[in-house]
Formats: sequence, structure tokens, C-alpha cells
Amino acid sequence: MRNYATQMEAARKGIVTKELETVAKKERMTVEELMPLVASGKVAICANKNHACIDPEGVGSMLKTKINVNLGVSRDCKDYNVEMEKVMEAVNMGAHAIMDLSSHGDTVPFRRKLTHECPAMIGTVPVYDSVIHYQRDLDTLTARDFIDVIRLHAQDGVDFVTLHCGITRKTIEQVKKHKRKMNIVSRGGSLVFAWMCMTGEENPFYEYYDEILDICREYDVTISLGDACRPGCLADATDVCQIEELVRLGELTKRAWEKDVQVMVEGPGHMPMDQIAANMKVQQSICQGAPFYVLGPLVTDIAPGYDHITSAIGGAIAAASGAAFLCYVTPAEHLALPNVEDVKQGIIASKIAAHAADIAKGVRGAREIDDQMADARKALDWEAQWACSIDPETAKRIREERKPEHEDTCSMCGKFCAVRSMNKALAGEHIDIL
Repeated sequence: MRNYATQMEAARKGIVTKELETVAKKERMTVEELMPLVASGKVAICANKNHACIDPEGVGSMLKTKINVNLGVSRDCKDYNVEMEKVMEAVNMGAHAIMDLSSHGDTVPFRRKLTHECPAMIGTVPVYDSVIHYQRDLDTLTARDFIDVIRLHAQDGVDFVTLHCGITRKTIEQVKKHKRKMNIVSRGGSLVFAWMCMTGEENPFYEYYDEILDICREYDVTISLGDACRPGCLADATDVCQIEELVRLGELTKRAWEKDVQVMVEGPGHMPMDQIAANMKVQQSICQGAPFYVLGPLVTDIAPGYDHITSAIGGAIAAASGAAFLCYVTPAEHLALPNVEDVKQGIIASKIAAHAADIAKGVRGAREIDDQMADARKALDWEAQWACSIDPETAKRIREERKPEHEDTCSMCGKFCAVRSMNKALAGEHIDIL
């Protein structure tokens, strides 16, 4: 029988949960080091009490940077079996979280399949599912309808929910007045904005926040405070709408912590490189160190088909500057629902960004694998190099397709290989080139 409601409450009471023990071991930390970080909200362990098969992870700026993968069906791509294939591919490749963003069909069986079979953290955006669940247009839904869907997701075992609590009716006038180039590009944020416009009512996720907190506390669901006003292009980065919402998210963070509910705060979006570090610092200050969860940021707007790269550049800077959680971006971003190959490319790009940031931040053990790769390359040990690779299959395939004449070289340099020459020179051996 649990004598605590949430991981945060347990940490505040000095109770060592099995989830906290697991995370501490993964992060090479002691329980004594990790517990105060969870107690203070600087680390979130997203683990719904009904998600029995979860392999828990910690999310926080001083831990290894975590990666989220967005999946889910749409009206144009509605095969849940294909989505499950993507899920398993993502988990096998090291994704720490899966967000089910399904917006078509019967979402319940898929969501329950995820929480019964998938060991990664599971996230959802209940406002999407509200329209699907009730099969009613947005303007016919009530605040109660939205809250009931949050409860349903909590009961189903979802570990974190993205809720766009930070926009209010004031935001409507703000968006009209400041004339953003891309207005609101958050899908959930735009739905909440549209609902307020059509009904004349206040944002239900803001108005009934205390009731939502009670639900999240009951099931130990982490709230991911969605940034409805995240910039959707470089021109809108760090504008009044974004910063004003962030201030409100800081207030909502404190209110959640007062009820022992764990929080992550979502951040930009599209952003010039020179603004990223400052945005991370501002968030850390306003939200008192709550884990920051960023989409990208994408550092240029002109690379459709390659946005996994624009995102990885921004993600590396963001994570090195304090972001804790990177939402992957695939080559299909802005173009289509990602296929299995897009998912793979998005994950690899995010893993590279996260790992590079962890090295820069001095995360424990982060550089060990790089040092092992250096040793393997020095020894021209190809098998050891595959073992150190983020994507060994691709590395093997490229070498196999362009096999060198001499096994101790590659087809780039052949016997002109610097490593080979140095090894032989330092060993006092003859260096044959021709």
C-alpha cells in the first residue's frame, strides 16, 4: 500500500520509492543526491501509478538529457499497427518517452496498449482527445468534458499530460494586438484559443486548474505545462506573447508543487541560435528550476525535409544551456505524418544533440563512450567502433558498401590513413604507402 500520492510527496517525506532508486542508479547518483531534487521539483519522475510496466526515468537539467517521440494516428494515416511499430522502433532506439498525439478513431485501445506494453514514459494532450472521445465539435464541449478526459487519461496510466493552462482570454487580445507572423502554432494551444473565442468562456485548463491538480495528484500524473504561444517562426521568438505566457506558467508551477504534483514546462519552438541560451535561463528563473521540455528549437525556418537537423542544432544548444527534455523533430515536420524511417532519423538527430549537450554539461559518464570510440579508432578496431556507435547498422552498411582494398584502412584514405601511419611509426615499423 502506497503511503504517498506522488513521487514528489514521497521525496518530501523521505520515502525512497523503487522508481527513485532506479533513476538514481541510471544517473550514477546516490538516493541522497537525487531525493532533494525530486522534492524541490527540479527533477520529475513521470510514473503514473497505473503504468505498471514503466522503466522509470528522471527528467531534470542535471541528469542525462531525455528524448520524447511524438506518434499517433490522424485522419489521413490511421493504422494503429503501423503506429505501434513506430513505438517499438523508438523504444529500441532509446527514446525515453512516447507522446500519443492521435487525433482520429477510437483512441482508448491504443492508449491502453501503450501503458500496458511500453516501458517508456507515455504522454498525451487531452484536448486533442476530447473532440475524438465525444465525437462532437469543439464549440459544443464544456469545461467538464475536458476535465473528464484528463481523468480518463490518468486512469489509463498516462505518465504526463500536456495542458495549455497558460493562455487566458487576455491572450486573445494580445495575439490580435501584437500581430504575430505565425499567430499560434501549437495544435493544442490553437484549440483552446478557438474554444475561448467561440464560447466566450475562460480557458478551462486555467479556470479549473485546482481540480486538475487533484486528479494528477491522485494518479501521480506529471503536468507538462504546454506553451501555446511558443514561436512558430524566427520572427515570433521571445516576443510579448511567449514571455507573458511563461510568467503565468511559472505561477502555475508553484501551485502544482503546493499539491505535490510534478511539473515540466514546455518551451520554444522556432528561435534564432543567439536567443536560445537566454531563453533557458529566463525559464529556469521564472519556473524555479522546473524541468524544461523543448521542441527543437528549430534555428531556421527554411529547411523542410531537414528539420531534424535544424532541431538538433537548437536542441544541443538548449540542453547545454539547461533544457532537460528534447522533443524530437523528424524530416517530415511541417510536411506529413512521419513514417518509420522519419522516426528513426528524428530520434538519431535528437540523440546526437542530447549526448553532445550532456558532454558539455559534464553529466556523469557522458563522455565515456566517446573515449571508448577514440580507443577503437586508434586501434582500427571496426567491431569496437560499431559497439560505440549511435547507429551501428548505418555505420556498418556504409563501410560494407564501400569496402577498402586493405582491411586496416577505409576507402577514404587507404594506406594514406593517418592513424595507420602513426601506429606503425610509433611502433618502429615500415610504413608502406604504395
